Amino acid sequence: MNVTPLALHHAPLLHRLYSAAPGYFALLGTRVPSEADVTRDVEMALLDRRRSLELLFDDQGELVGSLDCKHDFPERGDLTINLLLIREDRQSQGLGEQAVRHLEARVPTGTTRILASVLGDNPRGARFWERLGYSFTLDARPVMTWYARPIAVAPSPDRVKVPLASD
Repeated sequence: MNVTPLALHHAPLLHRLYSAAPGYFALLGTRVPSEADVTRDVEMALLDRRRSLELLFDDQGELVGSLDCKHDFPERGDLTINLLLIREDRQSQGLGEQAVRHLEARVPTGTTRILASVLGDNPRGARFWERLGYSFTLDARPVMTWYARPIAVAPSPDRVKVPLASD
């Protein structure tokens, strides 16, 4: 999996990806956004320094998905996956899991948990996150449900363990 940070000039690519995943937008009860809408959304997202937008390419260089995350949201130390979208013709090939594992391997320092939001009534999305070890965390239906996975924080080498009386 190859990941490219999304820039404004990538908006047409993101629009093509959205057009290749109409089922996601149908699930939300909305239409696939126009290219102008996508460009405007990308412009707004890029203004938020906590947002991270990426395009996902397979090993042959074909665009297969996108990942939209927000750091320190909703709380400090959280990394929230707002949207992981894989083209419909490439779903169920392990690409979503590859994207998540790649993200988990490079979380920013200070991240204590990863949250994933599942929009709408989407049992398939919920099963996906549970299969990856994420646990149901918050029910905000009908809009969304949240799944979370704690991130193990490695102790810093300069931290000294102080023995407790019970040790």
